Amino acid sequence: MDTAALPPLTPGTLYLVATPIGNLEDITLRALRVLRECDVVAAEDTRRSGQLLKHFGISRPLLSYFQFNEARRSEEIIERLRHGAKVALVTDAGSPGISDPGERVVKAAIAAGLRVESVVGPCALVGALTASGLPTDEFHFVGFLPHKSGQRHNRLTALQAVPGTLVFYESPYRIEKLLGELAEVYPARDVVLARELTKKFEEFLRGKPAELLAVAAKRSLKGEFVVLVAGADAPSFPRSDSTSIAEEEELEDGTAPSSAG
Repeated sequence: MDTAALPPLTPGTLYLVATPIGNLEDITLRALRVLRECDVVAAEDTRRSGQLLKHFGISRPLLSYFQFNEARRSEEIIERLRHGAKVALVTDAGSPGISDPGERVVKAAIAAGLRVESVVGPCALVGALTASGLPTDEFHFVGFLPHKSGQRHNRLTALQAVPGTLVFYESPYRIEKLLGELAEVYPARDVVLARELTKKFEEFLRGKPAELLAVAAKRSLKGEFVVLVAGADAPSFPRSDSTSIAEEEELEDGTAPSSAG
């Protein structure tokens, strides 16, 4: 692509640059151009972002910007923008501000009358939702639930009244806990587990919470998860027969499905 024919980056602009969530081929041409032409890259993890830049032959100054220095760094970034700097903000993976740092500096930039541009690209939320098979016309993004059990239960209970597909992020260390909670609060709803999106072992598991919990008890489910829960009025997944996802897992392992006693 001939970048000489494209307009230059705008001075004093904060660029929110989405980066790959696993597959480096998902980087956009615009993201690469912004990263090459910006004055500084504000990164959640400078080491990881430095490796990304190196992979694409880009050399730019890096500035750390993460959860525990957001307040101080936001002020510094705003001062740079006021002096005409072109700042690219990236996180470890995906879109800045979506369960990652970014919201604070965006609000500060807008309050200061500065320009903010979104350089759209990879986002686990969108990738999982569109391939889940659940309704996409209306959805509610929750992100990560609190760590404490009582707070998690209260949040899930409150979400029962929310229409549309519910979308959560979860770590592999708490996925079984979440499935157990969903089995209690949403026992009859369809659930989709999307893991390792865009990577070699990408996988979608579909079923009721109890069925997926049975799968998780037999398999080591690794990777970061997007967990999607069907809305209260969503139609159930079509099945070719009465075989549940847990029984399908058993058949794949070469064992007979257990019979109800």
